[in-house]
Amino acid sequence: MEESKIHSRQKILFFNKDYIPEFVYGGIDGAITTFAVVAGAEGASLGLSVVVILGIANLIADGFSMSVGNFFSTKAERDSYERHRQIEYWEVENLREKEIEEIREIYAAKGFEGKLLEDVVEVITSNKDVWVDTMMKEELEMVKSDKTPYKTAGMTFISFIVVGSVPLLSYVFAGTGSTLQEDLFLYSCILTAVALGIVGSFKSIVTEKNMFVGISETLLLGGLAALLAYFVGDILEKVFL
Repeated sequence: MEESKIHSRQKILFFNKDYIPEFVYGGIDGAITTFAVVAGAEGASLGLSVVVILGIANLIADGFSMSVGNFFSTKAERDSYERHRQIEYWEVENLREKEIEEIREIYAAKGFEGKLLEDVVEVITSNKDVWVDTMMKEELEMVKSDKTPYKTAGMTFISFIVVGSVPLLSYVFAGTGSTLQEDLFLYSCILTAVALGIVGSFKSIVTEKNMFVGISETLLLGGLAALLAYFVGDILEKVFL
């Protein structure tokens, strides 16, 4: 079994490790943009129903938009890989000597020489698929990703909705208890901080950074976005309302 396939099956909790970047990408964007909507609405002193409506509308629209963008981005990358791969097959069929010389130059640059170099060239060029794969990787520096457009888009959308809904929880369930409305934003801040902290820990796995640094960066980004939205909402409320 190839090493790449082994790594692609590794999981952290219930996540395939390959798709953690999509989870982080969607989760951070979902939490920050939704919390920014909540903060802006609070800054403008809008009602509870307005906060919920704006927040849910943002979740659905932005989540779908992000997932569609991710889908086409991944699809374009895979299509580009396949297009270049077909070109390499054509060149191997029609420009054989030129392609053999390119393989020789690639491995000569790696330090192979003499009979060993010729043996390597002969082995690689004796199998068309291996030959093309080598040219894709060594010449074009292109490697096909195992991630599919549907799965990357799905993970982005799910993480955006799940993590992005956290800032709204206190407002959605406000009617089920005796919580004062002025406390809702505080609870939203706490819940969002927890959610961003969890996503930040996953981000540190992807970037291989210190977990404390990953969490701190994510919280800082979310806090700055919330502050900006809150004060913009406050200013606009004074100007227009």
